[in-house]
Amino acid sequence: MTNLKFQERSSIEQVEESTDFAPKFDENGLMPCITSEAQTGEVLMLGWMNAEALRLTVETGEAHYYSRARQVLWHKGATSGLIQKVIQARIDDDQDAIWLRVEVAGSGASCHVGYHSCFYREVPVDNAAGQPLEFLEGEKTFDPEAVYGDVPNPTQL
Repeated sequence: MTNLKFQERSSIEQVEESTDFAPKFDENGLMPCITSEAQTGEVLMLGWMNAEALRLTVETGEAHYYSRARQVLWHKGATSGLIQKVIQARIDDDQDAIWLRVEVAGSGASCHVGYHSCFYREVPVDNAAGQPLEFLEGEKTFDPEAVYGDVPNPTQL
């Protein structure tokens, strides 16, 4: 481990135009993370990172997130074996969002529901607005009950 240190944010020019890694977290200490499949570009999930998750992701080359539902640091795939190996990490212009391009171990799934992508349903728009959601993935890549057993579901009502 390198014990990565983030740079202090000192100016707009430094944040937008320098090589300094100076991430900004929101009032809850989090930043959104878009994760896509490295080979295809398909969006797999939107997660959240706190400073510790971002440091661990950069230092280990494996995706770590912060679960807002469970309020814990989360090494993606630690339970399921579906580890996300980071191929590339990009920070946005004002350094308050990150994009990971990953390769996923095992079945390649990233969704706790068992689908490949967390974005497995389409929302009808325009003339189709108000119609039911449409499933874009025909079948799950794994059985969540067999993989997670009695681990609490992170989805909250």
